[in-house]
Amino acid sequence: MDLQALLDDLATEAAPCAAHGKVADYIPALAAVDPSHFGLALATMDGQLLGSGDWRTPFSVQSVSKAFSLALVLARDGEALWQRVGREPSGNPFNSLVQLEYEKGIPRNPFINAGALVLIDRLLTLTGDSLGTLRDFLRAESGNPALDVDPEVAASEASHGHRNAALAHFMASCGNLENPVERVLDHYVRQCALRMSCADLAKAGLFLANHGLRADGSRLLTRSESKRVNSIMLTCGTYDAAGDFAYRVGLPGKSGVGGGILAVLPERGVLCVWSPALDPHGNSIAGVDALDRFTTRTGWSVF
Repeated sequence: MDLQALLDDLATEAAPCAAHGKVADYIPALAAVDPSHFGLALATMDGQLLGSGDWRTPFSVQSVSKAFSLALVLARDGEALWQRVGREPSGNPFNSLVQLEYEKGIPRNPFINAGALVLIDRLLTLTGDSLGTLRDFLRAESGNPALDVDPEVAASEASHGHRNAALAHFMASCGNLENPVERVLDHYVRQCALRMSCADLAKAGLFLANHGLRADGSRLLTRSESKRVNSIMLTCGTYDAAGDFAYRVGLPGKSGVGGGILAVLPERGVLCVWSPALDPHGNSIAGVDALDRFTTRTGWSVF
């Protein structure tokens, strides 16, 4: 199979779908991003790195970062995490207050905003620097030492983060945060504001396709823990449209409102697609379409 030709075809076929979506305008810095951008990268287990379109252009990773936070917490804390956050699809918007109150401050899963705040809180306790730990890990796995936070996006998100602050304060009132709310929120917005390209993300995610083994051959996760991260990505990784994503794409995936989607091909590699125009659930329209076409054309899915 000519993978480069396939990626080029997918970019041509999927990119026009962006016309049907809109950028995440509730974060001013993201509202200014050109919705016509489209990039697609594939990092394979045998060392290939291929891409098409804007695959080398950095963008705000937003919630894609949560898959890496989950892996880092599990690597250090194991099953203890699941006393503080669930593993079920939310069925509600990623920033829902109603569900969190109903469930007494225990987020439904680690990928909705409340769950990610718990991840960051725990990583802060375990390492003293959640953002720094994540950034160092991503730099090492991607091979990009310049990878860093976009200060403009971080400031924009912080100034419009009232809903996330409400989620954090409510969890603190329920005893489900260990660190000061303001510190957790600071690390959260800066983590979401990390800038990476499709190439960076595809390389950084390869440990999830390789049963928890990092780029240098060291082990981050056990095979079982890697399986668990992938399974939660499949069932919870694309907000309240995870069922539709599993139906169409058939891969573990994690999306972000910056327009990125990371998708894992177990024992084969990792795909990352970026197109900033989103559907009402917060997922890239052209990105989902490209991943759907990829698994349909290749037959490479988990099913």
